[in-house]
Formats: sequence, structure tokens, C-alpha cells
Amino acid sequence: MRTTVTLEPDVDDILRRRMSERGETFKQALNGAVRASARPAGKRVRVRTPTFDMGESRFDLTKANQLAGELENEEIIRKMHQGK
Repeated sequence: MRTTVTLEPDVDDILRRRMSERGETFKQALNGAVRASARPAGKRVRVRTPTFDMGESRFDLTKANQLAGELENEEIIRKMHQGK
């Protein structure tokens, strides 16, 4: 089947690079790229991250966000006084 395709410059660069690397014609490179992008993704690998019990917190964390906000505000004010 023949059709006209308008490629954006970055896509043209990708195809030209593929043509050079694999010794393919423009038609082969374009068809290969379309086929590769249309294939279902490969088998997903399940990644497991180890977890550790770190025990009870030594600090009251019920107001951690409030404390973080206050510290951030203090830092902003400090920088403003320094003219930064």
C-alpha cells in the first residue's frame, strides 16, 4: 500500500539513524518502527523492595507537616532578610 506520510524533523532523524545503523531502506525502517511500537509490551518484571520494621517513632508525628511548614517559612524569611 502506498501513502504519503509527513514526518516531523525528530522522527525523520530517528528513522535516518535506524537506516544507517541497520542498513535498512526508508521503507524498512518506517515499517519496523511502526511494528515495534504496535507490539504489546513485553512481560513485566515484578520488582520487590524489601521493607524493614523500624520500631516505634521517637517523635510525635501528628504535627509533622505543620512543623515542616513552619521551618520552611522561617527559611524563606531568613533568605528574604539576606536579599536572596
